[in-house]
Amino acid sequence: MTPAATRDRRVLATVAFLRALATGMCGVLLGLALAARGFAPRDIGVVVSFGLGGGALAALAVTVGAGRFPARLALIGLALLAALGICAVAAADAVALAASAALLGMVNGMGRDRSAATVIEQAMLPATVEAAGRTRALAWYTVAQDSGHALGALLAALPALFERCGATTPSALQLSLLAAALPFAVAAPLYTLLSPQLLAALPTAPMPPSPHARRTIGKLAGLFLLDSLGGGFLTSALLAYFFVARFQAHPSMVAMLFFAARVANAGSHLAAAWLARRIGLLNTIVLTHLPSSLLLMTVPMTSSFGIAAALFLLRESLVEMDVPTRQSYVLAVVQPEERLWAAGVTSIVRLGGWAIAPFLAGALMQQGALTAPLIVGAAIKILYDVLLYVGFRRIRPPEESVVG
Repeated sequence: MTPAATRDRRVLATVAFLRALATGMCGVLLGLALAARGFAPRDIGVVVSFGLGGGALAALAVTVGAGRFPARLALIGLALLAALGICAVAAADAVALAASAALLGMVNGMGRDRSAATVIEQAMLPATVEAAGRTRALAWYTVAQDSGHALGALLAALPALFERCGATTPSALQLSLLAAALPFAVAAPLYTLLSPQLLAALPTAPMPPSPHARRTIGKLAGLFLLDSLGGGFLTSALLAYFFVARFQAHPSMVAMLFFAARVANAGSHLAAAWLARRIGLLNTIVLTHLPSSLLLMTVPMTSSFGIAAALFLLRESLVEMDVPTRQSYVLAVVQPEERLWAAGVTSIVRLGGWAIAPFLAGALMQQGALTAPLIVGAAIKILYDVLLYVGFRRIRPPEESVVG
């Protein structure tokens, strides 16, 4: 590929890292900061749901508006809105204000960056490599994201530093949440470095997808909605609250745990690309994702933070291996001009599922069922894995069809 393509991949990886850095911080700090200011678990679930709902609406906008607006301006605008949204949530003192700010700023309490910006960037990435390098390019892109997630989770220990400087716990958490807005502000101007050739790879006008693409992506979207419903019970904001409430873990300990989890995620993505070349994309998705859900079910059964943390980390070493392989599979089974549409549709349903479930999970926790979201979320994900394999085991991406 050309030097411009190499530079474009580096720019996309850099902005993905910065966006994930902010998301990793929000994932740990959002629930803790709101709880310290008197928000009940149900209220925290509402704010998280509204934030993810804002992300779903933004993904819908970039999908429907493909070709109607410059992609570069959309990416810059999304970054600036996210920065403002985090600041507004950090300053809000009522549920309605915090939820509204989270909606408009697409504030992500999931702890993982699956935003509208990734829809555009994922559609761009295949244009920077040959078909055989698509999964690897997406894997490195995802590694950049999880490196940001890991460092963001580590920076979520900032409240301890502010407390040592004399801040109260609520103030320390609020200041740390405000700091999460900075990476978005830094990322916005970096989009001006993308080459005209890469931007030209996106549709210049709205294009209707083919009947084959509609059928295939429609079925995948339905399954991804099921998976995201399960994932919505397991947002980082609520998991962080679970570890603090169940084991009385200090927020700095939880931050270190999520840092280690994101490091495990990052390493697993490269392993996923290696494994997919040997057993195929779909097999890699299912055979790594299903055992991760079984592991998660064991976490509520433990009686100590140490054992629960070890099981959680083992789960995190597997659960994200489906991310680059799933993205590669979606982009492979459609035509190049349909990639933005396919990435957008699948992202919308995933964000929509994530937006619904935290409210339900928060309500369960409010009623005293602290471990219920982990069991329910894992069970839904297991059902998704089984249905995905049954429904798509005969549909291969082009490079695997050739090998077959």
